[in-house]
Amino acid sequence: MDERLKKQLNFSLEIDKEKTIVRQTHISGGSRKENDAEHAWHMAIMAYLLREYANEEVDITKVILMCLIHDIVEIDAGDTYAYDEEGLKSQKLREERAKNRIFSLLPEDQKSEMIALFDEFEDCQTPEAGFAHAMDNLQPLILNNSNNGGDWKEHNVSADAVYNRQKMTRLGSEKLFEVANLIIKENVRKGNLRQEK
Repeated sequence: MDERLKKQLNFSLEIDKEKTIVRQTHISGGSRKENDAEHAWHMAIMAYLLREYANEEVDITKVILMCLIHDIVEIDAGDTYAYDEEGLKSQKLREERAKNRIFSLLPEDQKSEMIALFDEFEDCQTPEAGFAHAMDNLQPLILNNSNNGGDWKEHNVSADAVYNRQKMTRLGSEKLFEVANLIIKENVRKGNLRQEK
């Protein structure tokens, strides 16, 4: 087997570990927590289906790839819960180290391509990155809503914290932010999200 193919297959095997990274969000029905690979797959399908609601025209293939690779770094860095203020402080450093190790398993050209896509997603300066972030925020929101806000209640999350996170949704899609806003308001009304005094 040539070296290039060997590296590609080694990387393919390494990213299988993403299936073992458990998130805080429960799947619909609430029977268990989802893993990172399920989250990425779900986001990618949603991006394709909802692309007409992007604020600007996007290269949907690029968006889908961002959705699929954005959490590969969590193989090393672990999942950081969106509302974990302490964990968020070290997230960037942990993910930067992980990015360099994991993508370095690939041939150099593909390593550069994947790192560039990951960095573009993180920087959130392009329409594609904005729309991928909208999916990253909307996907757990709709799951949590389907489970009567169980994850928010478990972690005592405030409506303000959810709105703060959904700012990224607005960058990618005003229309989907409107949906997020309705969901948040409904969960405040139900008592699933606490309101700051």
